[in-house]
Amino acid sequence: MTNQIMPSTLPEPARISCSTEPTSETLRLDALYAYGILDTPPEAGFDDITRLAALICEAPIALISLVDRNRQWFKSELGLGASETPIGSSICAHAILQSDVFVVPDTLQDTRFLDNPLVTGDPHLRFYAGASLRTPDGLPLGTVCVLDRQPRQLRPEQIEALRALARQAMAQIELRRLLAQAQESNHYRRRLMAIAGHDLKTPVRTASYAIRKVQRSLSAEQAAGLTVVTEALATIDREFTQLAAMAGIEGVATTPDLFEFDLADVLGTIVTNWQQPALNKGLQLRSVATRLRVRSHPALLTTLLGNLLGNAVKYTEHGSVLIGCRRRGTNVVVEIIDTGMGMDSANSDELFSAFHQVNPHSEGLGLGLWIVRGTAESLGHPLHVRSKLGHGSRFSVELQRA
Repeated sequence: MTNQIMPSTLPEPARISCSTEPTSETLRLDALYAYGILDTPPEAGFDDITRLAALICEAPIALISLVDRNRQWFKSELGLGASETPIGSSICAHAILQSDVFVVPDTLQDTRFLDNPLVTGDPHLRFYAGASLRTPDGLPLGTVCVLDRQPRQLRPEQIEALRALARQAMAQIELRRLLAQAQESNHYRRRLMAIAGHDLKTPVRTASYAIRKVQRSLSAEQAAGLTVVTEALATIDREFTQLAAMAGIEGVATTPDLFEFDLADVLGTIVTNWQQPALNKGLQLRSVATRLRVRSHPALLTTLLGNLLGNAVKYTEHGSVLIGCRRRGTNVVVEIIDTGMGMDSANSDELFSAFHQVNPHSEGLGLGLWIVRGTAESLGHPLHVRSKLGHGSRFSVELQRA
């Protein structure tokens, strides 16, 4: 697959919208594989979406297509009779490079698809329309698409429905991943509790037994000095017992392993990812250089700050977005400041809810800031927002300095 798009011979109305934004194929594929959805069995929720797409768009073929490195694989398919096709014959590989619904009214009139084996041979595809499946931070994974064996167009309401179905399909993909993460977190928590309940309690009790044995050979006055130690060990033992008991309680969160690293490494990565989308909108994306080191989880912090920066670019139409950091006592505060649409107090209260969007018609699922909040809580990083409708927003994340 290539990110270069040849000019289309189609009339302009057929090309709903086109983006020239280059997508890093490595980042995109990493995101796709992280969802763990490729080559999984059919699921009713996804099959419902393809049925609805075919019904609403009056098309004999509907797919939920995920574009892999050398193939496009169908999480759900209706009317095609195949689970995957080679990347060389993928129209979806072109569709994911677009910023909106990609429509090909007649494949035989488009130079990109004239020689496509799915066009020249069975199933003789003549029409295509696909809406991208995009992660909360904007990476395209595939499409929800409809196809026909005769040239045609979609009505505006059908195009809007295809967008909506793509959002729903991506929401299900996202929820699948969150469920898998929750199950993995539960497994990790149980392991921690087992360690706390056995490996840590055993040496505490051994130490307590040894001290009591020594006490018996001492005078009352000498033994009194060790009483404080035995009481402290007893308290630790009770805490470990309570911690182990909490293992069976649903919803107990575990803290990821934290590391010390240069904050500039994370900031540099996310600024690079969002520089081109900002330029495409005519925005100035600025970052302040830093030599500070922090204690966090690099991958999770990248997700957290990347979603915040992407959100700032998404909701800023004019002006600039700034990311930088400053010291606050023994901590570091990372701030993302934009000149975007801002929010009133009502929107601010609901901001971090799942599936909430400041602009209901904007691209995305409304999961980005929900993921931000959950990630910040798991890392123990306080998260704050200040915003005023029409005057932009300021998000801040507080990290521990290394």
